[in-house]
Amino acid sequence: MSSNAHERKKLYDYQERALENIFAKFNEFPAKYNLCFQLPTGGGKTVIFSEIARRYIQETGKKVLILTHRIELLSQTSHMLADFGVSNKIIVSKIKQLPDEQDYDCFVAMVETLHNRLRDEKMEFANLGLVIIDEAHYNSFRKLFRWFEDQIILGVTATPLSSNIKLPLKDNYDDLLVGESIAALIKGGYLAQGITYSYDVSLHSLKVGITGDYTVSSSEKLYGNIFMQEKLLYAYEQQALGKKTLIFNNGIATSKQVFHQFREAGHDIRHLDNTNSEQERREILQWFKETPKAVLTSVSILTTGFDEPTVETIILNRATKSLTLYHQMIGRGSRKLPNKDEFTIIDLGNNARRFGLWESSIDWNDIFAHPNNYIENIISDEQMSREMKYEMSPETRALFANSPVIEFDIKAEYLRHTRAGGKGKDILEKSIQQHCTIITENASEFSYALELMRALDEDIKSRLKQYSYCISKSTENYLNWLRDEYVRKLRQLVSKSMTEMES
Repeated sequence: MSSNAHERKKLYDYQERALENIFAKFNEFPAKYNLCFQLPTGGGKTVIFSEIARRYIQETGKKVLILTHRIELLSQTSHMLADFGVSNKIIVSKIKQLPDEQDYDCFVAMVETLHNRLRDEKMEFANLGLVIIDEAHYNSFRKLFRWFEDQIILGVTATPLSSNIKLPLKDNYDDLLVGESIAALIKGGYLAQGITYSYDVSLHSLKVGITGDYTVSSSEKLYGNIFMQEKLLYAYEQQALGKKTLIFNNGIATSKQVFHQFREAGHDIRHLDNTNSEQERREILQWFKETPKAVLTSVSILTTGFDEPTVETIILNRATKSLTLYHQMIGRGSRKLPNKDEFTIIDLGNNARRFGLWESSIDWNDIFAHPNNYIENIISDEQMSREMKYEMSPETRALFANSPVIEFDIKAEYLRHTRAGGKGKDILEKSIQQHCTIITENASEFSYALELMRALDEDIKSRLKQYSYCISKSTENYLNWLRDEYVRKLRQLVSKSMTEMES
């Protein structure tokens, strides 16, 4: 099939500008040149590099190779190329050689499959001029560069920050070309506006693994506890009830807990992870597409190679240290439709605090040139925890309607008291007294007072956390002991106060 056999697909203005800028680089460096191109998720990277392939084949007479890292992307890329009139062949694992190579202008392959064929000398691409790498931030592509030292390599990614900080992209690419920003795409009407709701979460129990991100096991422990499950359900029902919602988790057990909790609450929900069969996955995604109020809870599998424009809410039920993953997850909800100008982002991992809002300006050139500086300057979990201010939910606040003031600033009280020569531990006694006061102001009997104590559990934890920072002693064992002592003393004081009120 000739590359002119189909009518050329229409590109947006910003995509045309990107195309012209890319070809200007190609004309300046027609061989042995590696260019990285950045464009946000939802900006149409596949459309752009499909048109690049068509135009490059037409103008040079040379062939193009496109590499992906996910099997789902093979057919998507192939179909897009066909829409542009580019004759192409997918190289899957069962294809060992290319006897019909001359019949195609373009080839699409997964990195591992192609690496095996090249290593075994099973394939040689005659007259190959351009190699396009989709999701170029993944480090797995690095092994292929030595096979294409005479070609142009175009890496395409939404986030030009290597998946392995020890192997920066600048080591493999000569230049970075930055496309339209998220804010500009929103303003131009190409992407939906994200409305972010952040719920502070204490992440001190999370552990960082060898990948540089939080471990699944520590995430399961945090996000699998009943409080976090209830916080997720509350956030969904407050901000996204009735909207098509995609929930991202960091562990299968957590996602399954989410499924059961939402189902028991009467919500139409399914669970999907990489253990589902291909048929199950197709059925679940078809259900999600066709069901207006559907909720889909998932684990990592839908961050790339998945496009469902009708998604109205993205819930990050996890924390991540990966800027790339942060943008990939949110990007699943950014597609614009005639009746969809906005989408909701619910952040339950302090991710917006760590990276900034999804649409915030990012200096990609600086990140590309100095990735270590960027990583080092990301706000730490400890700093976030220190700055975190607990906000009582409206439902909990309503339980203490008889109390005009419920706040107690541990840090301010500690500084004021110790500067006056007092002992720091006295502040906890004052806090216990204040908690006792608001409980007894709103309870007429001891059994209800105990319910109000339980309702204050998060407030208690927050106060003790701030106290631990004041005294520079914040181990998990110490905090657990401190909480047990606090609750014991508070219960005793409430019991005494209630007895005095009744007598």
